[in-house]
Amino acid sequence: MIHRHLPLLALLPLLLSACAIGPNYVRPDVEAPAAYKELDGWKRAQPNDAGMRGIWWQVYADPLLDSLMTQVSISNQTLAQAAARYRQARALVQSARSGYYPTVGASLGSKRSSARTGSGQGTQVPANGSAANAAAGAGTSNTLGLDANWEIDLWGRVQRTVEAQQAGAQASAGDLEAIRLSAQAQLAQSYFSLRSIDTQKVLLQRTLADYQRSVQLTQNQYNAGIVAKSNLILAQTQLKTTQAQAIDLGVQRAQLEHAIALLIGRAPSNFSIAAGALTATVPVIPVSLPSDLLERRPDIAAAERRVEAANAQIGIARTAYFPQLSLSASGGAQSSTIGNLLSLPNRFWSFGPALAATLFDGGARRSQVEQASAAYDGTVAAYRQTVLTGFQEVEDNLAALRILEAESLVQDEAVQLSRRSVELTNNQYQAGIVTYLNVIQVQATALNNERAALDILNRRLTASVLLIKALGGGWTTAALPQAATLK
Repeated sequence: MIHRHLPLLALLPLLLSACAIGPNYVRPDVEAPAAYKELDGWKRAQPNDAGMRGIWWQVYADPLLDSLMTQVSISNQTLAQAAARYRQARALVQSARSGYYPTVGASLGSKRSSARTGSGQGTQVPANGSAANAAAGAGTSNTLGLDANWEIDLWGRVQRTVEAQQAGAQASAGDLEAIRLSAQAQLAQSYFSLRSIDTQKVLLQRTLADYQRSVQLTQNQYNAGIVAKSNLILAQTQLKTTQAQAIDLGVQRAQLEHAIALLIGRAPSNFSIAAGALTATVPVIPVSLPSDLLERRPDIAAAERRVEAANAQIGIARTAYFPQLSLSASGGAQSSTIGNLLSLPNRFWSFGPALAATLFDGGARRSQVEQASAAYDGTVAAYRQTVLTGFQEVEDNLAALRILEAESLVQDEAVQLSRRSVELTNNQYQAGIVTYLNVIQVQATALNNERAALDILNRRLTASVLLIKALGGGWTTAALPQAATLK
C-alpha cells in the first residue's frame, strides 16, 4: 500500500528545503554620534588599553572590595534568579528544536468484553440452564501498538520558532550580565560611601578632640574671670553639635553595611565591615567611540536580541495562512491471547499524509500578524531607547567626572585656607583681638570644607563606577552564547 504515496514521498526533499515564511532579520539602524560631547580633554581608548577588560574593579586597588565582588556572582539572589531565567530560556530552545522531529508513542492494553442478550434486569439463562453458556459471547482483546506523527516544517514555522527562542535565550543571557554588572556597580558605590563615612568619622573625632580642649581652655578662662560665661556656652554648644553629627553618621554607615550584605547574599545580622579609611583614587577610564557602545553593553545586546525574537514571531504568525502537511503512521498487533500477539496474522499497520488548512477564521490570522508586527515595532523602539539611554549615561558621568575634578581642586584650596584661618583666628583670640564667636565660626567653616572635600571625592569615585558601568564594564557581545550552542 505504501507505493501509493511514493510520489508525495519523492517531493519531501523539496518540501523540507522550502524557504521560511516571514522577514529575515536585519539589525535596526541606530544613529550614533561621532564622539561624546563631554569627551574634551578625556583619555581616548587605544587598542592596547586593558583598563576596562576583565575584573574592572581592580583599578581601585582595594583588596576588601575585590573579595566582596567575588561574592556577588556566587551568593547574590537577584543574580541567581536571572541565572535561573537564562537556564529556562535555554530549555525553551530545546523544546522548540523538538518540532523538527516526529512524535512517537506506544501503547499496550488488554480488554475483556462480553455479548449479552435478553431483556429486563440481570442475565438471561439459556433453556438448558447452563450458566457457563451465558458467557459464551465473552472475549479478551490484547493490543500492542506504535504510532508516529510528523509535521513537515513546510513553511518554516518550526525554524522561526527556534530562531525566536534562540534570540530570547541570548537576550536572557544579556539580562543576566546586565544584572551582574548593576549589582557590582551598586556594591562599589556602597563600599566607597561607607569608607567615606569612616573617614568623616575620623575627621569628626579629631575635631572633637580639638573642641574638647577648647572647652577646657574656655572653662579655665571663665573660672579665672577672663572671659564671659557666654564664651563657655558657645564652646560647649559647638562640642555637642559636632558630637551629634558624629553619632548621626552611624545611621548611614549601618544602612550601607546592610546594603552590601544584601548584594553579596548575606543576612545583615551575620555581616560586618571593620572601619577603615577611604584610600581609593579616581582611575583614568579610557573611553572609545559611541558606536562601540552597541557591542559593549549587555542591556543593549539584550534589547537587540529581543528585536530578532520579535521578528521571528512575525514569520510564525504568517505561516498560519498556509496549509500544514503531516505524516502519520501506526502499527501493532491485536490478539485474544498474549502468546499469539506478535504472530503475523494479528499485525496491522497504516501510513499516510494529511494536509490541513484553515479556510475562514474571521480575521484571526490577520490580527495575529498585526500583533506580531506591532510587537516588533515596540522592541525596535525599546532597543533604540536603550541605546540612547546608554549614550546619556556615558555623557552624564563624563561631565560629572570633569566638573567634580575641577571642583575638587578649588575645594582643596578652600580646605587649606580654612585651616590657615583657624590658626590665625586662634592666635588673635588668645591675644584678645577677636571674640570666641569668631573662633567658632572659622572652626565650623574649616570642618564643613573638610567634609565637603571628602564628599566630592566620594562623588568622583561614584561617577567613575557609573562611567565604567555605562561603558559595559569590559563586557562585549562576543560573550553572548552562540545560537548553535543553545541546545
